[in-house]
Amino acid sequence: MDINKLFEDIKVSEWVGDKNVNIASIAADSRKVQKDSLFVAVRGVNIDGHQFINQVIEAGASVVVCEAVPDNRPSNVLFVVVENSAIALGQLASNWYGRPSENLKLVGITGTNGKTTTVTLLHRMATQLGYKAGLLSTVRNIIGTQEVEATQTTPDPLQMHRLIAEMVKIGCDYCFMEVSSHAAHQHRIAGLKFAGAIFSNLTQDHLDYHKTFADYRDAKKMFFDGLTADAFALVNVDDKNGRVMLQNCAAHKYTYALQTMADFRCKVVESSFEGMQLEIDGTDVWTRFVGNFNAYNLLAVYSASILLGFKKDEVLTVLSSLGAVDGRFQCLRSKSGKTAIVDYAHTPDAIENVLKTIKNVIDNQHNIITVTGAGGNRDKGKRPIMADIATQLSNRVILTSDNPRNERPDDIIADMKAGVKPEFNNRVLCITDRTEAIRTACMLAQSGDVILVAGKGHETYQEVNGVKHHFDDREVINKIFNEE
Repeated sequence: MDINKLFEDIKVSEWVGDKNVNIASIAADSRKVQKDSLFVAVRGVNIDGHQFINQVIEAGASVVVCEAVPDNRPSNVLFVVVENSAIALGQLASNWYGRPSENLKLVGITGTNGKTTTVTLLHRMATQLGYKAGLLSTVRNIIGTQEVEATQTTPDPLQMHRLIAEMVKIGCDYCFMEVSSHAAHQHRIAGLKFAGAIFSNLTQDHLDYHKTFADYRDAKKMFFDGLTADAFALVNVDDKNGRVMLQNCAAHKYTYALQTMADFRCKVVESSFEGMQLEIDGTDVWTRFVGNFNAYNLLAVYSASILLGFKKDEVLTVLSSLGAVDGRFQCLRSKSGKTAIVDYAHTPDAIENVLKTIKNVIDNQHNIITVTGAGGNRDKGKRPIMADIATQLSNRVILTSDNPRNERPDDIIADMKAGVKPEFNNRVLCITDRTEAIRTACMLAQSGDVILVAGKGHETYQEVNGVKHHFDDREVINKIFNEE
């Protein structure tokens, strides 16, 4: 690609060297640099790409995009100085792949909970209405009918623009994607043109990275601050942070809510484990989802669908046919009448929402037995809070291992146990082995009781000391239930 075209609309502070160069590929990972690569030196959280400039030149890089030119620069390499190389990487990726996000309607969602469910259901909505659509989510990436493994909530810029370019190539009309706070803060969404943005809610999470709740909120807001005037911004105003997202936002502003006045309203009329009846904008619709948190997700899906121009009657018809997303309030039943619910809930708010939903459905004669843990090397502050909530809203709680990563599972469990109030200590068991924890919960349960297995949801692995071992909560539960 012509160098001037590649840097079109990118603010360059200085060109140092000969612009008459060949560019065969773009890389931000020094290990992927080949002959005639353009290397972008990004200052990351743990690693500064500027440290690898000499290494990438030896590997054959012909262009280096950086924030500071090294002292001993070779004359045969072009250095392009920019103010922020992370932003430049996204813009370069967009230009390299032909600005793919401008050739379909890209809708992103941010928030602590509900992102995966909402984007997945929006993707299913568009598909069932006859459109080709792509999906970028925590669970999976989809290009038309092809599924691509997802390794993180929001991919790196080069991968993301490449995936969207593939969607455009096969004729996708829409792409729905999750936008994590990390991605917004690290400028991984730079260069993307969004047709719409959705805000679900904000509760404590990722404070190991963002340090304060205000920083976490502001990272989410960066997404809305970058929207253009022709996009829509749709926010949940039952969460006070919804209004914050709309401050100084150039996009067309819309709101949705269950409790307060909003552009799009919803009311839960009836609820059971089989589903719930909702009244959405004055029309009754039966859905196969349970809980207020899912009512918010479905209302977000409905609202975004209307803003994308889909017809109300068709949207409601599809909404009533949609089923649960993998690992999100997924119900499993035993022959003896026990119900197990597998959910990704791994924050205090998510645990509380799921348990309150269960309590609203079952009668007081039956018990809730919760199996939960917390991820290692992540926000430690939420661990005791999660255990406190679980013990207050459950009859029995088994604290167990989640993805311990590089921490000792027993240390994580101890952090959680510290949050249990003394009067609830007799409700709690600590069983490190997750399979045994689930088995114990199933043995304690009687007919009519509900077992909540929280934290991992759709995941099919358990990460221990950097190694991912196969583990699927649903497989374990089904095996135990089949042994009854």
